[in-house]
Parts: sequence; structure tokens; C-alpha cells
Amino acid sequence: MNTLINNQSYTQGASSLRLMLMALTFVLFSGMAFNAVANEFYTFETAAQERQFNKLAGELRCPKCQNQTISDSDAPLAQDMRERVYQMIMEGKSNDEIIEFMKVRYGDFVHYRPPVNKTTIVLWLAPLAFLLLGALALWFNVRHQRSSSAELTAEEQERMNQVMKNAKQQAEEQNR
Repeated sequence: MNTLINNQSYTQGASSLRLMLMALTFVLFSGMAFNAVANEFYTFETAAQERQFNKLAGELRCPKCQNQTISDSDAPLAQDMRERVYQMIMEGKSNDEIIEFMKVRYGDFVHYRPPVNKTTIVLWLAPLAFLLLGALALWFNVRHQRSSSAELTAEEQERMNQVMKNAKQQAEEQNR
């Protein structure tokens, strides 16, 4: 009886502790989420400025994250870049001016649509080159298969006829 009471109080204590840990975890994580949202809230004077900000945040790449836009990245550098874009928009800068500023500061890589020049020509021509190489390889493969389609010799044809005849006889025997 004493053991039963001890087990019940142990279970109740563990349940209370578990509930308290879950509540603490919830409070901590909800505070972090609120803090992240609060730090990234920008107010704009016009809807056009907000559209401009969203467009630029989707076109500019985070230099630290490599393949994420600054709107998708949580990196401190991306946060700084978003803040700078916001400031420049509020100063009345155009998209081209903002992009040029970011390119000067971080290089052509920062823009998802790099210009065609000596340093980026490979980025523009490589996909076309791979496409052409793939098409060429496919063409040679199909051409080779057509030319290598061999006809059966008389001996091979006789052997094939014999195998077919045996298979037909076996099928008829099984059906009986």
C-alpha cells in the first residue's frame, strides 16, 4: 500500500515537471519568434516602396548563405543588407542605384541576374554549352544504335525458329 502511494506521487510529480518544462520551452521559443519578427518589421510610406523592397530583397543574394536571397536568409549579414535596402528606399534611391551599391560592396555575385561581362560570361554560356553537349551525345548515341542494328544470320534465324517451335510445343502440352 505504501509503495502504491509512493508510485502515484512519483507519477504526479513527473507529470507536473513535464508540464512545467513544456510550458517553459513554449515561452522561450515564442519569445524568440516574436523577437525575430519584431526586428524585421519595416514601415513604408507608400505601397510602391514596399513592393520595391520586396522585389529587391528577392533579387539580392546573401553573400554568406550563397543560394538564399536576403529575404530568405537569417544571417546577420542578410539582416544588415535588408536594413540598408530599406534605408536607401526611404532615401528615394532607385532599384538600379541600390543594386549598383550592393554590387560595389559585395561583388556581382550578390545579384541573382549578373551582367554579361568578362568575369561572368561562363555563368551565361555554361548552361548552353552543357545543353549542346547533351544534345550532341544523344544524337551520336541514336545514330550509333541505328547503324549497329544487326540482322540475324541464317544459322541464328534457324536457331530462333527452333526455340520458338519448342516454346510453342511446351505451351500446347501445358494447356492439355
